[in-house]
Amino acid sequence: MNRQRVYIQATTQISIQSPLNENWMQNPIQYERPFIRSIEPNFRDFISPIEARRIGRLQKRALTTSLTVIHQSKVEHPDAIITGTGLGCIENTELFLKDMCSQGEYLLKPTPFIQSTHNTISSLIAIYTQTHNYNVTYSHRNISFECALYDAMLQFRLQKINSALVGSHDELTPSWYELLKKVGYSGNPSAEASVSFMLTTERNNSWCELGGIKILHQPSIEILKLSLGKLLTDNGLNLSDIDAVITGINGNQATDLPTIQIYKQLFGQIPLLHYKHLFGDSYSASGLGLYSAACCLKYQFVPSTLYYMETEDQIDNPQNIMFFGQSDYKDYSLILLKSSCGK
Repeated sequence: MNRQRVYIQATTQISIQSPLNENWMQNPIQYERPFIRSIEPNFRDFISPIEARRIGRLQKRALTTSLTVIHQSKVEHPDAIITGTGLGCIENTELFLKDMCSQGEYLLKPTPFIQSTHNTISSLIAIYTQTHNYNVTYSHRNISFECALYDAMLQFRLQKINSALVGSHDELTPSWYELLKKVGYSGNPSAEASVSFMLTTERNNSWCELGGIKILHQPSIEILKLSLGKLLTDNGLNLSDIDAVITGINGNQATDLPTIQIYKQLFGQIPLLHYKHLFGDSYSASGLGLYSAACCLKYQFVPSTLYYMETEDQIDNPQNIMFFGQSDYKDYSLILLKSSCGK
């Protein structure tokens, strides 16, 4: 049986860069602060003021990115809505808990509690778009997005769906940032992310092809090499066909150096790209990493700001980019993106 081919038909982001566009590729916004909240678009272009009053900030972002890719791809009712979120609607959770403490469990507003659960995001998108299909939320810290994407790929390979709206959404409140900083977990900078992808089996007008994904728990370097080889073989590629590797190093030398060492063992001298210095670190940052790689393949251009080493040669017309992610040196992910231009 032929393997079902999957394409990214549309994708967009709301982050600390200019929202809902790719201006960051030419004119990225640089930050010196350690904690940054997302730049928000005019939500009134997507959500009525009355509806916007009833939903939280992260829900507005998730709904806006989702509606944008739905419009761009012309897929009004995707066969699946699959979301990855590490913290869910943490701002609503904090609001409810603070009210409960200050008001002694009396006269509490129900809305923050109702909207504090992780699956509120996927549910809101489904209700707003009147899509009554497969709807799942994954919450596994830094690999939440990868788990959502893996589920989507399984549904495609089983030929159960022809389209999927896959999202990665997280917010970061000041109080949660302080907790992360105390335990040494925060990145540089720490930020927020909301990114949506419309995946379909339609190649025409697609951004790029999603070649496959591997998620591994506490693998040895040998297992990582075997998984990488299998992913390449399944797509008829060799290691030399990979034009670049994009990874989530975040400016923390304690975690960056081991990641770079593993990268060198897996990929040798293949050019290394990074993205967290532009988009910040969060539980949903890997979604922005894949978004960055998709932008490079769509526009056939790798911005100079993505190169980890300034001495790297410019990559012309990239065809294959590998995303390599790791979480706490326990969970690793490999995601292959291939250009769909002229193939």
